[in-house]
Amino acid sequence: MKIIDSILTDAASIAAIRKDIHAHPELCFKEERTADVVAKQLTDWGIPIHRGMGTTGVVGIVHGRDGGKCGRGIGLRADIDALPMQEFNTFAHASKHEGKMHACGHDIHTTVGLGVARVLAPLADQLGATVRILFQPAEETAQGAAWMKADGAMDGVAALF
Repeated sequence: MKIIDSILTDAASIAAIRKDIHAHPELCFKEERTADVVAKQLTDWGIPIHRGMGTTGVVGIVHGRDGGKCGRGIGLRADIDALPMQEFNTFAHASKHEGKMHACGHDIHTTVGLGVARVLAPLADQLGATVRILFQPAEETAQGAAWMKADGAMDGVAALF
């Protein structure tokens, strides 16, 4: 599989996910709809998930060629929460929720995490490590990472990006 071809093939659907997430921002530890969107996409792509990490976090797992037995793990983190701010943009995918918006790029971070998962899943048999894609809640309160770690989201992760 050529990675660039895969990215180009999925570009429109990935962009649509980003617009959907942007239009439906959720504040810290209340990212239920966002977590549902993430979990559905990962599941539809055949990527195993863990839900409820750090309350509303999701972890997608792409096992490497040894099925995760090597013990090596890489974590890729994306934050999913929004800010308590009013959006004044007028584009079609502007926030539909008064006083909440993705002003800090977390909608993009979430979508990039999904895109990476989409590209990596078919390459699993070529990976020398398990990749855990962490969709972290509550980055804006600096609590979500600790809560996810406490729930085991980082188990087996040697390096986090």
